[in-house]
Amino acid sequence: MPDPAALTTLVLWLGFGLAVLLGATLQRSHFCSMGAVADILSFGDSTRARAFGLALAVAIGGFGLLSASGQIDRAGSFYTAPTLQWGSHLVGGLMFGAGMVLGSGCGARTLVRIGGGNLKSLVVFLVMGIAAQATLRGITAVARDRTVDRLALELPARQDLPSLLHLGPGGQTALALGLAVLLAAGVLWRARWKEVLPGALVGLLLVAQWWVSGHLGFLPEHPDTLEPVYLATASHAMEGYNFVSPAAFTLDWLTYFSDRNRVLSVGIVISLGLVLGAGLSAWQSGQFRWESFRNPADLGRHLLGAVLMGVGGVTALGCSFGQGLSGLSTLALGSLISTLAIIAGAWAVLRWEAARLERLL
Repeated sequence: MPDPAALTTLVLWLGFGLAVLLGATLQRSHFCSMGAVADILSFGDSTRARAFGLALAVAIGGFGLLSASGQIDRAGSFYTAPTLQWGSHLVGGLMFGAGMVLGSGCGARTLVRIGGGNLKSLVVFLVMGIAAQATLRGITAVARDRTVDRLALELPARQDLPSLLHLGPGGQTALALGLAVLLAAGVLWRARWKEVLPGALVGLLLVAQWWVSGHLGFLPEHPDTLEPVYLATASHAMEGYNFVSPAAFTLDWLTYFSDRNRVLSVGIVISLGLVLGAGLSAWQSGQFRWESFRNPADLGRHLLGAVLMGVGGVTALGCSFGQGLSGLSTLALGSLISTLAIIAGAWAVLRWEAARLERLL
């Protein structure tokens, strides 16, 4: 029986190291979900969307192989729960999509920009974290619980496609690899390969995090409780990458550091690692520079975006990275609803901003 404390430390360090690599990759490649939508709408350029699609293809294939081989249990992810909270996914996704446009980037992009010296993103992170705290267990949580969370369906099985289709290991492998190959082929067709290939590395890092959290960090029987446990996770489930709830957990950990009940979790070290990796990359490439708000209107826009991201990200059970990559890699129906809603919310605000600029001109 491994020592839970030592294994927890190992899981946290590995999660931190993978996040440092992820932060450097995102900073160098300008990988961004909001930027992908904006590029298509403003310039007709699908390069960043293709990079995101390639990351998703690798993540779907990798998660499927890990699950089919018994390395991880897809039931260990909260994304695959049998309760489909379609109202929360829809409303929260729309809010987060709108917020990430107003806040100049999703949760992951916010952390990357902090590493590059962007003080606007630091303010966005702090406000997003406070809004997420309120939506997890504060005043907004009460409103969420009494409204959109009640719009849910109880499915006959877990909400991921392999479970709904009652597929065995062979069927899971065929489905995951088939979808991954089709998606990758569509992404790479007539693509500028060098510009989209960083997406493959993002997908591989997510798969590695799934293995660290879902396999290495899983104890079938904890020596103290004699129950199965996923070590170092705030959700008590295996965790991939998500950047809204961890913002709340990070602020909570920093605020109550001396409280022994507040301990490091995977989400916290991933957030810190992302900032460090992006900061090292920006410094090494000469791209680090301080940046702040232009005027009060710019501040107000980012504050509104941060609140929408904090509330929407928790309500939707994930952000554009958490649902769009981590969640979709499990082939969960709720993740699909959230991702489509995030895209729709971002698209609507981008169109509104474009129309407003045209009126000013």
